[in-house]
Order: sequence, then C-alpha cells, then structure tokens
Amino acid sequence: MYKLSARQILTIALLSAIFAAATVACLDRFSNRLQPSSTATFNENTRSEVAGITDPTVATDERNNIEVYKAVSPGVVFITSSSFNRSWFDYGERQGSGSGSVIDGEGHILTNDHVIYGAQKLTVNFGGDKTYPAKVVGQDPDTDLAVIKVEAPRELLRVVALGDSDKLIVGQKVLAIGNPFGLDRTLTTGVISALQRPLKARTGRDIEGAIQTDASINPGNSGGPLLDSQGRMIGINSQIFSPAGGSVGVGFAVPINIAKRIAPQLIRNGYVNRPKLGVGTRDVREIDAELPVAEGLLIIQVQPGGPAAAAGLRGLTYTEDSDVTLGDIIVGIDGEKVRDRNDLYRILDNHQVGDTIQVEVVRNNRRVNVPVRLLSDQRRGILRR
Repeated sequence: MYKLSARQILTIALLSAIFAAATVACLDRFSNRLQPSSTATFNENTRSEVAGITDPTVATDERNNIEVYKAVSPGVVFITSSSFNRSWFDYGERQGSGSGSVIDGEGHILTNDHVIYGAQKLTVNFGGDKTYPAKVVGQDPDTDLAVIKVEAPRELLRVVALGDSDKLIVGQKVLAIGNPFGLDRTLTTGVISALQRPLKARTGRDIEGAIQTDASINPGNSGGPLLDSQGRMIGINSQIFSPAGGSVGVGFAVPINIAKRIAPQLIRNGYVNRPKLGVGTRDVREIDAELPVAEGLLIIQVQPGGPAAAAGLRGLTYTEDSDVTLGDIIVGIDGEKVRDRNDLYRILDNHQVGDTIQVEVVRNNRRVNVPVRLLSDQRRGILRR
C-alpha cells in the first residue's frame, strides 16, 4: 500500500482548497446563466395548490376569501403611467393607473396593454408609499396584454400562480384583486357569469373566449388578476360594461391561457410573432354588390412576395377599360368557416409560422382549396393578415 507523507497530505489539502474556492467563484459569477429563463419560469407557473389556502370544499366562504387575499395580494401591484405633453401652448403631465400581477422572480409583471399605452414613465407600488421604476418589455394590442419589468428588491416579488382557463365553468366562484380608483389591493368576489364572450381590443379585433364575471370591476382594476377559489389566476381583468360609468356587475377578463401563449413571446421578443397570410381583405357582408357567396372575405390585394402571392391567391385586378375582375373570396381554412376578419384572425392565431394551411376560396364560381405556407410578420405592431 502506498503511504503519503505529511508534506504530501498538506499539499493535497491546499490544492483541494484552491480548487473548491475557484469552483465557488465560478458558480457565483455565472449563477445567473444557470437560472431558468423567465419564459420557462412563466410556463411552469401553473400550480395545483397555492400555499396558505385551505381546500375550498372544506372551508367556509369567508375563510376562503381571507386566505386567497392573504396569499395572492402581495403579488398584485399598482401601476402608474405618465405621459408628458410639451408644446408652445401646453405643458403638462397626464397620469393613468391600473393593476398587474408578478409572474416571475425577475420582476416581470403581466398587465393590460391599455394600462400602459402611450406611457413615457412607469412606476410600480407594492403597497405603502414607496414606488419603484419600471419599463415596458412588450405589448400586444390585439389581445390587450403587456409585460413590464420592475426594478425592485427580490423579496417583494411574490409570484401569482396560474390556473387553467380552459377548465372554467359558469357559476364557479371567482375573486378579483386590484386598485380601483387608486384604492390599493381591493378584493371583490363573484361568479363566472358567462364564457366565450367576444371582447374588443383597441385595435378593433375580437379577443376570443373572454370571461364574463359579476365581481365588481372598476377603473383601476384593469390588468389585475381574476382568481379562482384556490388562488390561481384564471384571467386578466380588462373591461367593464358600464352605461353610467361605474360597475354594474358586467366585467370581462382575458383568459389566462391566452396570456400563457402571449407573455413568453413578449418577454423574449417584445412583440408577438404571428403568422401572416399576406392579403388585404374586406368582409363580403360590407360590400354592396352581388357576389357568389353571402359570407367570406374578398381579397382586395395580395402582398407581393408574401405567402398568399406565392400560393397563387388572387386579388382584384383592373383591365385597361377600368373594369374590375373579382378576386378570390376566402370562405374557409382547414375545414373551418371564415365569415369575417375575426374568424381569419382566430384561425391564424392557432397556427405557427411555417405551418401550411388549406385555404378554401371561391374563384370563378367554383370552390378551390389552395395550400398556403404561413410566414412571419416582423413589424411588431398591428399585423397585416
């Protein structure tokens, strides 16, 4: 057996200590690189249970309200947006406010696009007098969703757990936490009144599948979470129906499953990379002329070099005598009817860049299926479909 001298033992111990110190230094230096990305964290944030909340089936309604509020409210923030008008005739600061939910430990906050639209300065409040600066990470006006990032101590970043909006049923209890009229962290309760409501974004597009609730939602609640009785966010409070300007028990929330698709792209890219067809269209029902179908989308023009052009789809053409030759009329995609632009948007949103779809068109009074490979639109704003 080989024997070590005392000097050799000391040498080995010294080298081991140096190696260990170097390893610790490297791990400390590159620890941020070893952390999971915010996108992955957000996608894995769906939980079956939230700490501190008793099973709602064995707790009283009052106890459930108290526990959900205690568990979730630290992760709900008060957002203040400011814009400045500077001109020879006017100088002033305009402020707006809304709510948001912390969605990861890096400071990303999910809110409504209309809460921060046009903001030149953003601050976030976690309760109390202290505010923290924030910046816009990404916006998607078509779904009224946005992500901002706050520069705040990590111990303040209490992540709000995500639920599954595809499993909701009418009549189940919901809770809303937000900042109506600047009153921070207000709790209201109600039920899901209806599902699959169309909700208009500021771009004019329908946000499919909106959740309707009678939980009181007022100005300032926008962007805050709509929660189930287990404390999981199942929607983002967005709009109210209010003939008189106040809450009348008809509020709407963007389903959380839409945010699960949109938020990671906003964090990664700053915008949503939607597939495009590359056509300019008009609803058949808006056209005062005799057409071969009562519903569909008449292709007015085809974008040169776009997917539709490559596939051979046709827009309106004009002869030398200024006569108009009818273009293709889109009536279906992959077996689903296309009655108007909202149908087209909804179907394309369920596809990825690079997918090939079968576009059914009426051409010369005949129905033709045309395969089209969807490409990306990189314009980071309202997308041409």
